[in-house]
Amino acid sequence: MSDTKDKLEMTAEEQEKLLKKYDAEANTRDLTGYTAKVLFVMLLAFSLFQLYTGIFGQFTAYIQRTVHLGFALTIIFLLFPARKGLKKTKVDWYDYILIGLTIVVCGYWPVFYDTLVQQIGGINTQQTVIGGLAILLVLEATRRAVGLPITIIAGVFMVYALFGPYMPGILIHRGLSMEQLIQSMFFTTEGILGTPLQVSSTYIFLFLLFGAFLVQTGVGNYFNDLAIAIAGKRTGGPAKVAIFSSALQGTISGSSVANTVTTGSYTIPLMKRLGYHRNFAGAVEAAASTGGQIMPPIMGAAAFLMIEFAGVAYWDIAKAATIPAILYFSGIWIMTHLEAKKNGLLGLPKEEIPKKSVVLKKIHLLIPIIVIVVLLFQGFSIERTALIGILSTIVVSLFRKDTRITFEKFLLALTTGARTALGVAAATACAGIIVGVVTKTGLGLKMGNTLVDLAGSLASTPNIQLLLTLFFTMIASIILGMGSPTTANYIITSTIALPAIIALNDQLEVAIPILAAHMFVFYFGIVADITPPVALAAFAATGISKGDPIKTGINASKLAIAAFIIPYMFVFQPQLLMIDTTILEVSWILVTSIVGMISIGAGLIGFWYRKLHWIERILTVLTGLLLIYPESNTDIIGFTAFAIMLALQIFWKRDKGNVGKRAEA
Repeated sequence: MSDTKDKLEMTAEEQEKLLKKYDAEANTRDLTGYTAKVLFVMLLAFSLFQLYTGIFGQFTAYIQRTVHLGFALTIIFLLFPARKGLKKTKVDWYDYILIGLTIVVCGYWPVFYDTLVQQIGGINTQQTVIGGLAILLVLEATRRAVGLPITIIAGVFMVYALFGPYMPGILIHRGLSMEQLIQSMFFTTEGILGTPLQVSSTYIFLFLLFGAFLVQTGVGNYFNDLAIAIAGKRTGGPAKVAIFSSALQGTISGSSVANTVTTGSYTIPLMKRLGYHRNFAGAVEAAASTGGQIMPPIMGAAAFLMIEFAGVAYWDIAKAATIPAILYFSGIWIMTHLEAKKNGLLGLPKEEIPKKSVVLKKIHLLIPIIVIVVLLFQGFSIERTALIGILSTIVVSLFRKDTRITFEKFLLALTTGARTALGVAAATACAGIIVGVVTKTGLGLKMGNTLVDLAGSLASTPNIQLLLTLFFTMIASIILGMGSPTTANYIITSTIALPAIIALNDQLEVAIPILAAHMFVFYFGIVADITPPVALAAFAATGISKGDPIKTGINASKLAIAAFIIPYMFVFQPQLLMIDTTILEVSWILVTSIVGMISIGAGLIGFWYRKLHWIERILTVLTGLLLIYPESNTDIIGFTAFAIMLALQIFWKRDKGNVGKRAEA
């Protein structure tokens, strides 16, 4: 079969081509000569500016954010072509004009800072032009570096702000004049220069830089080797390697698509070679890579935004994400194991497994990640933690010659980190437009109340109303998250979809914790990457597997079933997020939930010790749901049902074995 003839790993050129097809952030020019040198200097200066302000303290808000934005927009117009298919080796003439306008616009705040902060009332004509240009430049840069979805949403929201009096029903509002909209978007901290860009210009950039330095140590290849050493020999080993390595890669990657391509270029051909169907192999990698965005401690950088949006400490967010992340990857692991058992798939041959002694020689590469976790647990500031993480990575790299960060690698890390931050900076600036419009018009509250009222009209009890509100919020989050990077889709979903849950709190006897509400929309924004019909991570996986994108997306959604179930559970029972609970309770919740995932996995795959009848599949899924829900009565019922079904499976296996022995006799 053709599946067995695929080459084991994609070349770097093939990976880059695939990334450019599905990831807007990878669709860059390949500059040469003078412009390549200018690009290098700009990227280096961007990182040095961020390091300087991280070490010695930030400038005032407006200056810090406009300088950060100025660097990002300038480099985007230098690096990203206006559209695919244009010449990629040189910068077009109109991009130089856009760069010039960017310097003027983003330099306006630092130059006229004293005048602007003392100014009372509206803005003058010059400032109106400057602010209008700022909006257009941000939209165009976001379109190039991030993609159309978030750009279109921002444009629609601005139209809504301007034409408020003409809107139907509850959407009607007083409306903003063009001058008021521009002033709000660029001359306050409620628009482009708002909280999202503030987080990008501080926390996120430094952690992306930390990830870039970590990559220069060769940690990516080490993750693959470690995963193969641990899981390669097990039943269906290649799929488990994909899960393990993608979970580790998720700690330093901020993109589901990039994670899918980098780890999948090795794991997907490996899975196919050992017998996994191409649609299943691609789904495993897409689901596992998407899960990297919910994997503590970094969580695709969205956790840093959640600090500001939810008003909780970073450690509380990372702690809350731990059990859901464990259940997410446990679910994928269990289902790939059962799929392998069903099809008789074995692990990798012994000669392809790296020796553990060799792998352990590079275990020091994990030290910087441990340092990050410890420092955050000790309450260090996020900027200081990131800086120490970078320093510890450099020090740890010196332990071995093949991991050492040389001066060339040091410069490469600085430029790569800045390059990675471009999409985030553009997305957060554009998302600031959306947040600003919602703030000015009250749209979030209106949409929230609409969803709550709709749920109330269909529900007979408060719990049913809550369930329906969560369902409508889930659908909205998945739609809004399609095609957007992690940071952008969290900003959008928390601005537009989250208010429904918050609005419902006024009608509930026990309020939903704010962190649970934020985690709910965050999760469903993330799984948009594997939810058909868009499913960018699944589409990227099929570029390697040569499978069907929709079937791969459906399989990925099935493998990631925990991400569709757990958010409902932790809204009803916040103990899953380690909120107001004890270590003993958390341990019990973890045990029952993992047992529940075994039951759900068996039901969805249709195999346990034998092929399951459709009635058995339904019963095993229901049993799993009872065990995941953290409540004593459901645990008792769930464990009883699980024990009965497990006993029947074991009895069947023994009975089949005895029949076989009698037949042989």
